[in-house]
Amino acid sequence: MHRILAINPGSTSTKFAVYFDTKCVLNKTIRHSMDELLAYKNIIDQFDFRKGLIIDSLIEEGIEVDSIKFIIGRGGMTYPMESGVYRVNNLMLQHAREGIVGQHASNLGPLLADYIALQIPNAQAFIADPVVTDELDEIARISGHVKFERRSIFHALNQKATARIHAKKVGKEYSGLNLIVAHLGGGISVGAHKNGRVIDVNNGLNGEGPFSPERSGTLPVGQLVELCFSGGYSEDQVQRMILGEGGFVSYLGTNDAREVEGLANSGNEKARFIQEALFYQVSKIIGEMAVVLDGNVDAILLTGGLAFNTSLEKYIKKKTAFIAPIYTYPGEDELEALAMNALRVANGEVEVKEY
Repeated sequence: MHRILAINPGSTSTKFAVYFDTKCVLNKTIRHSMDELLAYKNIIDQFDFRKGLIIDSLIEEGIEVDSIKFIIGRGGMTYPMESGVYRVNNLMLQHAREGIVGQHASNLGPLLADYIALQIPNAQAFIADPVVTDELDEIARISGHVKFERRSIFHALNQKATARIHAKKVGKEYSGLNLIVAHLGGGISVGAHKNGRVIDVNNGLNGEGPFSPERSGTLPVGQLVELCFSGGYSEDQVQRMILGEGGFVSYLGTNDAREVEGLANSGNEKARFIQEALFYQVSKIIGEMAVVLDGNVDAILLTGGLAFNTSLEKYIKKKTAFIAPIYTYPGEDELEALAMNALRVANGEVEVKEY
């Protein structure tokens, strides 16, 4: 029996699970408030905090830590790489610490997996389908100015896992479908999947696409430039406006989408309007990705935590059902996707790649 620990550090939570082969014996989500996270200047500074939470929880739950031989973390903001399973190595760890492509909670994934693996005899550390998975068509890289290039940074793990689950559900191969997959969580990314490749996707971490519970999304560039040179804000303050203090946080003072949904349903007009604006922006980018796929779309898939909101599902169906059938896979399958990738390694079914 292969014992696997999967770790998924998110922007507002730390999620981890223990699998015995395909059986999940522990699945835990520890949510972090804005006040908790603001105590740390950088994402990497949260390493000891999150590491302690995971190890303490495993012990409290009676998990025999030394029996776990495969530890797999969410991939972080390293250099772009193709989809697959990678062994954690020193170069990957160095690049995750430095945040060479950007700061994000996923940078903690390989660091946490490596640390825990080092504490266990004969354990191995991996990542799979990292956020920097890059399959963009070359034309999708063009930004509009020679000094800027669009980058592929998105929720690759959950988007691909959801796409594969859907393909299995409809009795087809993922590589034979054209799909639009919308990951709707603390960050939002909407990808055009053509025959198993994500040929275009918004970079939600870099300020592209819809706003989210805590990200600003695409902002009016001219106004942003004026603000940056106004002398009233530091670079750090502007970065926080874009990541962490945008979206619902900016308009409503909370990053809790469930709270916003509750306010909207109870008659709070401002909450209802801002929530609808998020739905509107998600619907609009789904339309963009339909154009990328030449209108040849087999299905639109909604996933992530916000997909539990039935109002969102109804709104997006009203706006985009003319494009393709819409299927909702609420929540995230990222922990299971990580664990199953590790199990395929354990069973010798996939070749481990080197970063």
